[in-house]
Amino acid sequence: MDTVTTSRPGLAELVEGIGAITARRLPARETALAVADLLRERLPGTDILTEEERQGSPDSYVTQVLHAQDDFSIVGVVWRPGQVTPVHDHISWCTFAVLSGNEHETLYRDEGGRLREIGHADNRPGDVSGFAPPGDIHLVRNTSSETGVSIHVYGADIGKLGTSVRRVYDLPVA
Repeated sequence: MDTVTTSRPGLAELVEGIGAITARRLPARETALAVADLLRERLPGTDILTEEERQGSPDSYVTQVLHAQDDFSIVGVVWRPGQVTPVHDHISWCTFAVLSGNEHETLYRDEGGRLREIGHADNRPGDVSGFAPPGDIHLVRNTSSETGVSIHVYGADIGKLGTSVRRVYDLPVA
């Protein structure tokens, strides 16, 4: 069953547009890039989350499922300064858009028993990107002095699965 909450500003338009893209049944990477193009065109404001949701938590970053259905989910993520994910990869393609703050991303490659750092990206408000497994191992940290908000779209029903993370890595970094 679909979870539909389209009363948030800009959400109904995103759901409609992403639904049209996923209905095309493109390969995962192409879907992620098409959704990224859509997010660039229809970038919502931080008011897609309520004022209370935008406060986040002092304990860790917070996710809020805004919409979930069988083939995609839209999730709001709130990061207080310094909050960070573990090194992880994903169960499906992913597209994200930064609405506020700065998401510093460190990219890794699994070299069998250790991780190799292969790149960095500083994602600022308005930046949008998409990717698909394999090769999606990363860590994300809010490096700004303000609470960050981002929108993430996953090619899976996060409402049912509870997370977009396939695996957390606890390997040495070379």
